[in-house]
Amino acid sequence: MAAPRIRLLIGETVALGPGKAALLRAIEEAGSISGAARAMSMSYRRAWDLVDRMNADFTGPLVERVKGGRGGGGARLTELGKDALGRYERIEDKASHAVAQDLEEFAPLLRDP
Repeated sequence: MAAPRIRLLIGETVALGPGKAALLRAIEEAGSISGAARAMSMSYRRAWDLVDRMNADFTGPLVERVKGGRGGGGARLTELGKDALGRYERIEDKASHAVAQDLEEFAPLLRDP
């Protein structure tokens, strides 16, 4: 099924897009950047670069490190990170609903994969 892929551009900066949002979700689920990277078949370096960029682009960090304990350290979304991800997901949902009919009419123009 066709769906729009939303990238929120603020000037030249992609504040959030499908890849960054998926990384935030994966961090929330895995509890670490390395676990999220593994789950997404992404290098740790790439995941960390994306997190670092997001943390720099927003008014505060979206992801924070958690100090190690018995189970080691990790990472979690900050309240700002949860808020930004939630808002992005609502924008995605609204866009999908707004263009659903157009996508249904557009799909027959394409060859089947």
